Amino acid sequence: MTATMTTLPSAARPKATFTTIAAITVGNGLEFFDFTVYSFFAVLIGSVFFPAKDAIDSLMLAVGSYGIAFLARPIGGVVLGLYADRAGRKPAMTLTLILMAAGSLGVAVAPTHAQIGVFAPIWLVLARLMQGFALGGEVGASTSLLLEYADDHSRGYFGSWQFFSQGLSSLLGAAVATLLTNTLSHDQLYAWGWRIPFAIGVLMVPLGVYIRRHLDETLGPQAHTSSPMSKLGEVFRNHSGLVWSGVLMILGGTVATYVVIFYLATYATQFLKMPLSLTLWASLTASLVIVLASAYAGRLSDRVGRKPVIAWSRSALAVLVLPGFMLLDAYRSIPVLIGVVAVLSFLVVLQAVPAIVMLTEVFPRPIRATSLSIVYSLGVAVFGGTAQLIVTWLIHVTGSDLAPAWYLVGATVVSTLPLLWLKETAGRPI
Repeated sequence: MTATMTTLPSAARPKATFTTIAAITVGNGLEFFDFTVYSFFAVLIGSVFFPAKDAIDSLMLAVGSYGIAFLARPIGGVVLGLYADRAGRKPAMTLTLILMAAGSLGVAVAPTHAQIGVFAPIWLVLARLMQGFALGGEVGASTSLLLEYADDHSRGYFGSWQFFSQGLSSLLGAAVATLLTNTLSHDQLYAWGWRIPFAIGVLMVPLGVYIRRHLDETLGPQAHTSSPMSKLGEVFRNHSGLVWSGVLMILGGTVATYVVIFYLATYATQFLKMPLSLTLWASLTASLVIVLASAYAGRLSDRVGRKPVIAWSRSALAVLVLPGFMLLDAYRSIPVLIGVVAVLSFLVVLQAVPAIVMLTEVFPRPIRATSLSIVYSLGVAVFGGTAQLIVTWLIHVTGSDLAPAWYLVGATVVSTLPLLWLKETAGRPI
């Protein structure tokens, strides 16, 4: 095989520094900053853009608009993934940042329902679709580049920085949301305060574009000789089994992430009647756990393998999530909420880091960004984007506050099945 089909020789592999890792992961971090603050202000955004007589209906419309951005992800995953596998990782990641800036700006300046009526939610949905399209290709290109900077024994650690960036950005998003909630009145938040985090997201983009200019390209020259359609055909013709196995594996991780990390603050506020200013501390806790545990999860998977870490962490999550929700329902206090979130978040990190690394390693370099973009965007679109809407609906129709836990248990069990036939990838050349 040529160097374009395997791990680059150490002499040819670009040197990774803190700056290069930050440059690679900045776009993925921006995604989670934006999605974090949207999730935290879901109740308020619902009242601004989707006024309804029933507060639950308003919330469902708000989380539905949150999830609609995920519908554009598979399209963005294909288009931008193919671009990354043909033009290179760097130009693809620069394009995603520019598109994300346009979407974030659209949310930041969106007129309210009181100002332009039904066109307000349409405006919001179009801005969210722009963000979803951009983010569909971001993970494939940036994660491929991260792993292509690593050697065969450190890819788990390098890949962990992708999830670290999510946690750090979620932490910053939660901190901004907490600061705004505790310093602004309800009327100020309702009128203009909720727009501030999205404006901050727009301002972060030029910095990301600038620092990405200095990255080294890792896509081999042979990749430029194949047409986009031939690459797409190769993905589904030769690797369709891996694609659908990957989507199934993403199911559990993405449902766990969007329920535990992003939904629990809304859940505690809306259904457990806990103050928003206090429940946001749970989201800060979840984000902090991601920041502290990501590198550990990556190193652990480098040492003992991807499959054992994924299997044991998902088994523990399936066993503990229902008792955690029962404890939270029985003792509706901030210490219990923070404790439950901390434990569940740690298990989410342990499964998510090796899973995204493994799903990047199984595909060959010339189609790696395309394949991972398709797998990730499909899995997140179908299961992550709908998670908050589904669990809110389940609570509404069943009348049980434990419905999210049962949904998470089912998703976790089903998504563990691909480990039965997927091969271990840790330590092997890619």
